[in-house]
Amino acid sequence: MTYCVGMLPEAGLVMIADTRTNAGVDNISVYRKLHMLADGEDRIVVACSAGNLSVTQTLLSTLEEGLPPLEEGGEPRRIAHVATMFRAAQLVSEASILANRAANVLLAGTGIDSSTTLLLGGRIGDGPLELFLIYPEGNFIQCRPDTPFLQIGQTMYGKPILDRVLDYRTPLEETVKVGLISFDGTLRSNLAVGRPLDLIAIPADRSEPVVRRRIAEDDAYFNELSTRWSALLNESRAAIPDPPFMKSAG
Repeated sequence: MTYCVGMLPEAGLVMIADTRTNAGVDNISVYRKLHMLADGEDRIVVACSAGNLSVTQTLLSTLEEGLPPLEEGGEPRRIAHVATMFRAAQLVSEASILANRAANVLLAGTGIDSSTTLLLGGRIGDGPLELFLIYPEGNFIQCRPDTPFLQIGQTMYGKPILDRVLDYRTPLEETVKVGLISFDGTLRSNLAVGRPLDLIAIPADRSEPVVRRRIAEDDAYFNELSTRWSALLNESRAAIPDPPFMKSAG
């Protein structure tokens, strides 16, 4: 199983992914699900993946080698060549369709789920930071300011905190904190999601550095965040009055 989240407030882009893969209770391992598709002076493009591991690897290899040219004799189409994030989303969507189509043929009749869902974020050239959710069928949606986050995988446990506190005006440091609290809730409720977590934070201000971090089991900040969040939840629960109708029960 997987949990990945992308958050795009005004201050920048934050993407976080877990690394646990699960092929049964006796086959749990670590696999990176946050992938750098481009990392240069004129572009930074990041993908998070959830779903069938072999399809994900095929998709990533297809993007690296390049998709077939549109014209005979043309160059393979790669992320390095597209002019906008929208065009990058179209290219990744096409690679997803090809990878899923090949898997569906090989796995026909096996009952194995071959679908892969992606978050794609970053910026190209002078364009703004953008974030997309790409479905296995190849269609995609774009993150907008009214709901500045997208999730894939085991989303239900981490969504409540995002719905309650994250908005378009949230500072980047606060966004990272909220994202980690979202993961803390997921880790506590779903054993199929686990550390290490991979995180990238790309400020909207191009003069500020990109933050990249792997959060392992011994990460001091995450462990303190988890402990303090639990304590604050218990304090808040205790501070809320009991239901008055219970006093008259019986």
